[in-house]
Amino acid sequence: MSTATRTVRTAARTRARRTIDEVLADARTRIDRLTPRDAWAAVGRGALLVDIRPAAQRATEGSVPAALVIERNVLEWRLDPASDHRIPQATGYDVHVVVLCSEGYTSSLAADALVDLGLHRSGDVVGGFHAWRAAGLPTTGGVPDDLAATAWHASAHPDPLPRPA
Repeated sequence: MSTATRTVRTAARTRARRTIDEVLADARTRIDRLTPRDAWAAVGRGALLVDIRPAAQRATEGSVPAALVIERNVLEWRLDPASDHRIPQATGYDVHVVVLCSEGYTSSLAADALVDLGLHRSGDVVGGFHAWRAAGLPTTGGVPDDLAATAWHASAHPDPLPRPA
């Protein structure tokens, strides 16, 4: 690679540096953000509610019965109407998609990626699943909060030393 090419690439990367807060704020200018109650109403009008949380998170927190489960790592392939790997509900670019994550951060970035694909009616749930549950909307399963915190602590911070007998 020539020095000139390296210089141009380095300059482009330097200009493109943004914090995640900046990326998130930018993404949120392009999507529809819905309160949990507005998202529930949208589902009643035919919107696809898509839960992108990993299986372990859904097992701990609970699920939304009306949601399609599509984990984040395959979301674009499943919802792009032009993809060979799309789901049957990905019928066109006018489908109203409402993305749900745990707290409403990852879902904003995911919805923005769908907008980039041309799914211009994509948005997310403000506050995510936590806000959905707090609003008293339909959920199933999950582990009580005190047990979930204990399980998370044990799995995230295992004791590396054997306990004395």
